[in-house]
Amino acid sequence: MSANISNRVFLARLAGTAVFDPNGDPVGKVRDAVATLRTNNQPPRILGLVVEVPLRRRVFVPITRVTSIESGTVVITGLVNMRRFESRAGELLVLGDLLDRSITLLESDEPVVVEDLGMEQNRTGDWLITRVHIMKRGRGIRRKGATSTVAWEEVHGFAAPENEQGASNLLSTLSNLRAADLAAVIQDLAPKRRLEVARALDDERLADVLEEMDEAERVALLSELEGERAADVLGEMDPDDAADLLREVGEERAQELIDLMEPEDAEDVIRLMTYEDYSAGGMMTTEPLIMSADYTVADALAAVRQSEISPALASQVFVTRQPLETPTGRFIGMVHYQRLLREPPATLLGSLVDTDTQGLSPEATLNEVSSYLASYNLLSVPVVDANDRLLGAVTVDDVLDHLLPDNWRIDHRDHTRTDLENITHEVEGQV
Repeated sequence: MSANISNRVFLARLAGTAVFDPNGDPVGKVRDAVATLRTNNQPPRILGLVVEVPLRRRVFVPITRVTSIESGTVVITGLVNMRRFESRAGELLVLGDLLDRSITLLESDEPVVVEDLGMEQNRTGDWLITRVHIMKRGRGIRRKGATSTVAWEEVHGFAAPENEQGASNLLSTLSNLRAADLAAVIQDLAPKRRLEVARALDDERLADVLEEMDEAERVALLSELEGERAADVLGEMDPDDAADLLREVGEERAQELIDLMEPEDAEDVIRLMTYEDYSAGGMMTTEPLIMSADYTVADALAAVRQSEISPALASQVFVTRQPLETPTGRFIGMVHYQRLLREPPATLLGSLVDTDTQGLSPEATLNEVSSYLASYNLLSVPVVDANDRLLGAVTVDDVLDHLLPDNWRIDHRDHTRTDLENITHEVEGQV
């Protein structure tokens, strides 16, 4: 091992650190470390790091391949096995399984919570978890107790699988992940830990994560949440995604959750569930950008700038008569984002509207919707009823979700792609 490795490394702080090969080319980011407990409360041995490489694949890098940990970077050498990481019997994820654990100080028998764990390299080159950063229980009006760093031998309770475990420290290491990346991390956790993390997320963040999870995984997770919490999360999801999820949980459970949802959230979801899943009505969102003809370009651009609006929905504004909530008044047409950028701010949308784009029926098939988007180079297409009222819009990402096979998210993470192979070739042979 190189002398460039710091003597002590705290693993929660290491999460998210960039990983490079010896040539300085990026490989991925550290997401966790793998350890194995030893008998007689001896410090656990670190076996390796879990590194996330492109396409959200999490792979195992043996600790013996790590040559440098310093200045916010990790350098590795040798061949990287691109097989997706799966923990084996007797192995623990340091952040996933040990962080936030409730343990006990041996000297005082006082309960404490794990905030971080420090590893050090011994004389034989092994990496061991030798330090535990803990927080004592707060007293009185204090929200947090005192913190300190103690030796591994000064605490016990890590081996008890059913110990109480929160999720605040783990989530702090994952706070900057996009929803799709966080979903990939959560799916790799043990079911009990996965539920603990889900309960610790706020409703909006959990809704975003559920939209990115595999079908079976999100159904299983939703079934573990209390009814009112599950209903609140569904209310934060895009109506079309919530409707898709409710179709998957079973009729009885779906009705129970709909009854617990806010009436206005439930109304949109119920309406979407009346359509076939692979129809325009079943795929559409009921919340596109809708304005009347007397709105200005400045109004439209202000709406497009909202961070919660997806790029596909922000690509055009749908112009209708009042009312402006779906189902709206008569659909007039669309104004494309690029057209908005070319016009003076005070220009009325009614003078810019493209009336050539006709809406699709909610019964239109997946093939009809995808062909329409491709033919007219659109990112979203309006869905209208027999009276030309706007019901919603189908975006290109909705279509892709339905065109791809059911297990595409698993394939996305598990199948080796050309760029991953290129990374392997760049790293191998550097021993």
